[in-house]
Amino acid sequence: METVRNLARRKLRNGLTIGGIVIGVMALTTMGAMSEKTTALLDGGRRFFSDHIVVSDSGNGFGGGLVQVGTAQVIEHVDGVAAAFPTIGVPGHADPSLSLGGGLFVSATAPGFERYEHFQLTVARGRQLDQARRGEVVLGADAAKALNAGLGSVIRLPTPPKDPSTRPDYVGHDFRVVGVLEKTLTAPDSFATVSFADGQMLLSDVLPTAVRGTLDSHSIASGIAVFGQPGVDLDQLARKIAAEVPGVRATPPSELVKAFEDASTLFAAITTGSALLALVVGGLSVVNTMVMAVTERVREIGVKKVVGAHTADILREYLIEATVIGLVGGALGTLLGWLFTSAINAYTDSLNLTLFLLSPRLVVFALVFSILLGAGAGIIPAVRASRLDPVVALRGQ
Repeated sequence: METVRNLARRKLRNGLTIGGIVIGVMALTTMGAMSEKTTALLDGGRRFFSDHIVVSDSGNGFGGGLVQVGTAQVIEHVDGVAAAFPTIGVPGHADPSLSLGGGLFVSATAPGFERYEHFQLTVARGRQLDQARRGEVVLGADAAKALNAGLGSVIRLPTPPKDPSTRPDYVGHDFRVVGVLEKTLTAPDSFATVSFADGQMLLSDVLPTAVRGTLDSHSIASGIAVFGQPGVDLDQLARKIAAEVPGVRATPPSELVKAFEDASTLFAAITTGSALLALVVGGLSVVNTMVMAVTERVREIGVKKVVGAHTADILREYLIEATVIGLVGGALGTLLGWLFTSAINAYTDSLNLTLFLLSPRLVVFALVFSILLGAGAGIIPAVRASRLDPVVALRGQ
């Protein structure tokens, strides 16, 4: 109660100090939540690409960014390769303006891919895709929400353009939703997964009209995913594939993983650094407030020491005040950060975009950091107060 009374004596000053911490912690919470979301997304990419080699057109082979399906069989004969699967990836929206916020991405892999893939996806409702059936689709959590589609719904892929005149070559196909995946907070949340045959059909539809009639849709793919035999170094295997199979580029998994890790580290450093800078300003305001409190209460400190207060008692009193300031500022800042990020996520939800991820560890970190900030900023003023000579203190003011 004494701490509350002491803080209430200087309502304006302490309020401004707490306000400074609130702003800093709110910045930490907001920027940290953005970093958490980006890190989760990048971590999903890192985990997805770490277990296989991505093979694409080298520019000197089949051309047009496409690979021949038969190339997968050639790659499987390379020593160290366990399996190779053609993959399809095409935009889910015919209208480019609808691709904001992660958009919609149509994905398809040749049968058998799921047996090798480490990045497993769980169906929340319905069932997994049956490669033997045409016209079926499994949607990611965000894709289902964006399309307002549930089990049994019929959707058109790619989604029609708002203005048909902008895409006179548009071709769409109806698909029935047979499953919705659990939310992963990563890229698959925006995926629409179809059978490989349907994927080839959609890929053929998005090719330029001049090219579309010259290619057999059953022979094309966007790329090839290659899995190595147990114990095989995938980076070395990628170099071997590039050397032995003409017309393809094999990307070592370490390059993709490093790209994701570097992006995650850089973004986290930028966001965290900006937030910590705001917190440092808040910490300096705590130091200033506590120094002023000691200066104004010199006589009070002298009286307390005369009547028997020990150095540890004075030290504890001022540290508790500083810590309470940090706690109150941290709690309010975290609450405002949560309200702000929740409001922005709710606003961008219609764009199929989630900017922030306020995880429990971030909330705990923000609270603990603000408490430590308050306590740390109050150490020097508290030590100064505890060391005051009672005779000198009683002469003061």
